[in-house]
Amino acid sequence: MSAAQPKRVCQIVKLKPEAEAEYKEVHAAVWPGVLAAIERAHIVDYSIHYYPPLHLLIATFKYVGNDYEKDMRSMADDGDTQRWWKLTDGMQESFVEGATGSGKEIPWWQVLEEVFRFDGQRHQSVY
Repeated sequence: MSAAQPKRVCQIVKLKPEAEAEYKEVHAAVWPGVLAAIERAHIVDYSIHYYPPLHLLIATFKYVGNDYEKDMRSMADDGDTQRWWKLTDGMQESFVEGATGSGKEIPWWQVLEEVFRFDGQRHQSVY
């Protein structure tokens, strides 16, 4: 069952400059178990962009489930996802104070506030 309105999420993290090639390489062939966990967590339209001048990774996705916190915990409990995060977290630096890695109590990726949305037909207030 889908939520009435998808939850839109945008996150950032810093990519260590020396890890750029490896990060792109592993993301060219994301493990099937990780992709399955993302799908089970009701995440769709997921992408990560890279801005080299600031070594910034920008992730966006839509959550279309009914219990975001439960689905995120379920994904964090997945063994393939845990191994993937251990690999990719080592290539990154979090902007979140006190963060020690993905799937922990303190988020690894910094969630950004949405300040504007246009759905192609009309502007939607996000406040």
